[in-house]
Amino acid sequence: MSESPIIFERAEGIASIRFNRPSVLNALDEAMVAALRASVETAARDERVRVVVLSGEGRGFMAGGDVGRFHAAGPEAPSLVRRVIEPFHAAVARLAEMPKPVVASLHGPVAGAGLSFALLADLAIAADDAQFTLAYARIGASPDGSATWSLPRIVGLRKALELALLAETIDAAEALRLNLVNRVVPREHLEGETAALAARLAAGPALAYGRIKQLMRTSFDRSLAEQFAEEAAAFTALAASADFAEGVSAFVGKRPPRFTGR
Repeated sequence: MSESPIIFERAEGIASIRFNRPSVLNALDEAMVAALRASVETAARDERVRVVVLSGEGRGFMAGGDVGRFHAAGPEAPSLVRRVIEPFHAAVARLAEMPKPVVASLHGPVAGAGLSFALLADLAIAADDAQFTLAYARIGASPDGSATWSLPRIVGLRKALELALLAETIDAAEALRLNLVNRVVPREHLEGETAALAARLAAGPALAYGRIKQLMRTSFDRSLAEQFAEEAAAFTALAASADFAEGVSAFVGKRPPRFTGR
């Protein structure tokens, strides 16, 4: 297995970013966030990449920040936190802003920053053994990685506060009920189901996906009238694309479309 804290692979239009510190449940440290930021940037810039998949090596997706490192830092902990959080937030922002769908493939512990990643992803698929907790309050910290932005939008303010303040652990079934994830599958099927979902997205209309993602993620900042204008502009622009012509032709011809992302 690679010794890099991030395993980055590209194939068939899919970029796989796999957290690789299994001995500490893929906890984030300086080296890991640096590698993460570089991998995200590579995926964002590569025109061949049409979907990004986040996953974790070992027995869980991610346990959050490396608490052992924070403890060892003692009075230097604030400086260490800053060195970790700045590239971490840069990577998270890039994932949210890129026009490519981001899929989180979750198993085992999904805690702290791990849950932030799950909430930030455009789609999340979880194994039935996944356990979720916004664990920050347990160590006297507040959430990062956009969790305080994502969570109220997904579950509402009151439930978001409950999850953050009490830091209780919920199982995959409850996560599905709360819309924290889109699907729950048996653990042994997670890899295959994730691959199938990623392949479906990679074969889809990349330009349309980018517009859909942008419209949805920025809709909270606009009035209804402003959103109408944004939707009209997006649809009009897409109507000039080769993918739109192909999609319309395939629909009329009653055949599967062959999108090229152009």
